Amino acid sequence: MDGPMVPAVVLVEIRRQLADLQSTISALTSQLATKDKEIERLNQLLLNARRARFGQSSEKSVYVIADGAHQLSVFDDPDTEQNSGDMPVCQACETPDKGAVQVAGHARKKKRTKEELFASLPRETRIIDLPEERKVDAQGRELCCIGQEYLRTEVTARREEATAVEIYRKVYANKQVEQETGFAEIVKPDAPAALIPHSYASPSLVTSVLVKKYVDALPLYRQEQIWRRIGVPLKRGTMAAWAIFVAEHYLRPVWQRFREELIRQHVIHADETVLQVLKEEGRSPTSESRMWVYASSARSETQIRCFDYHDNRAGQCAKGFLDGFHGVLISDGYSGYNKVKGRVRAGCWAHVRRKWREAMPKDAAPQNSRAVQGYEYCNRLFALERTFEGMSDDDRRHARQEKSRLILEEFWAWLDTVNNPSGKLKEAVTYARNQKKHLETFLDHGEIEISNNQVENAIRPFVVGRKGWLFCDTPNGAHASAILYSVMETTKVNHLRIDDYAEYLLTSLAGKTEAEITPMLGDLLPWSAAMRARFGSTDT
Repeated sequence: MDGPMVPAVVLVEIRRQLADLQSTISALTSQLATKDKEIERLNQLLLNARRARFGQSSEKSVYVIADGAHQLSVFDDPDTEQNSGDMPVCQACETPDKGAVQVAGHARKKKRTKEELFASLPRETRIIDLPEERKVDAQGRELCCIGQEYLRTEVTARREEATAVEIYRKVYANKQVEQETGFAEIVKPDAPAALIPHSYASPSLVTSVLVKKYVDALPLYRQEQIWRRIGVPLKRGTMAAWAIFVAEHYLRPVWQRFREELIRQHVIHADETVLQVLKEEGRSPTSESRMWVYASSARSETQIRCFDYHDNRAGQCAKGFLDGFHGVLISDGYSGYNKVKGRVRAGCWAHVRRKWREAMPKDAAPQNSRAVQGYEYCNRLFALERTFEGMSDDDRRHARQEKSRLILEEFWAWLDTVNNPSGKLKEAVTYARNQKKHLETFLDHGEIEISNNQVENAIRPFVVGRKGWLFCDTPNGAHASAILYSVMETTKVNHLRIDDYAEYLLTSLAGKTEAEITPMLGDLLPWSAAMRARFGSTDT
């Protein structure tokens, strides 16, 4: 016999409850997938934060070891890593480099001798002698010096000294004329112009302040303490006023000449970074402004670094600075650079590689990570570039067409196989696909680099300094900082002795107007033959 019939009302209720359960399961499944993605994203952020704090910062080496080999953790003991024992090989000539000592991870050059280390320092000899009473023996016989024994070499350093210099000039009169006419004829030598009117600031003192802040990244409040220790009651507000005055009155024409020379070049690197300015009209103190930076290409004979301050990141800022430029502009993927007309835009493979690096999960290997595979494609391109380094522009262009193009074709075909990425991997894939046109520009231009590292290296001193001084107080200070960083970084990249050159420049320009400064700049620019002959040095 059949069992009792289930009432229709009960069946309806059961079906409704079942539908509710299925809906709940679907909602929970969706929530779980969302949470999994969020957990993955947070894990990637945490991993990248640990890499940034504890891991390798250089992009010159390979992060991931191919074929699934052990990946070196930032907490691994280097002593436990086994060395291959092979002699280091010079890539240029493929012969063992006898001037290197093999250590774990890389080949280290031999240490320099003390003579090589301190070749540029003045030399002083200190001889330790016996007291006079010990130059005779117990019987009173005089001892004879038979030579001297070398003990060690020391480098001494004495604290910075400041001197108050009172400047006078002699005054002459013609006594004979005075006796004949009753009036004295006074003759005086021309007085040297003051760098800053009604101020005790000298070119050497202002140079010391500027170099400490804009080269050594010492904010003015720390300098105030340093100057006090050596007896100079120099306030930070005074130093800030000096910097702004010198930048606006003497160095702005120099900055303008930098820009004019830069936009005449065929290749320019561009980038920008955040700057906080407290007293911008109509904006809150927490608003973000931008310091834009432009640099010559690595192959340019005239090396220039030019900083430009604006209160925004609009593409019009780059368009205004680069007005008149016709060449190749190398930058990251920021679309604002598209506003610059009359140029060919090139992308940065270092940014692409960085995106893949950020997308790597823990324990990544080529077999289990798409990010590692993308990263390795970038490494292959950079490895080829190292072999092209000594070539002429034409030869490098032909080599790229022949070899680099094959890697690119393989990379784009592989990228099409990366489906439904998420998190940081999605960002890396999207960035590469969106920048494809610009990332291929280097194939047709042997004169450009495949990365924007040239300008990133120029912007780094500004970023390091910003960690100390944090912000600019006024827009005038921000504009002055742009001018001063331009002068300092251009001086460095032209291998001049910064302190000597900056003091000479300020001394030469002191008391002059812009109309007087502009025509005399030719021999004062950091790349001029006169300045290189006078202040050239491999140490900056």
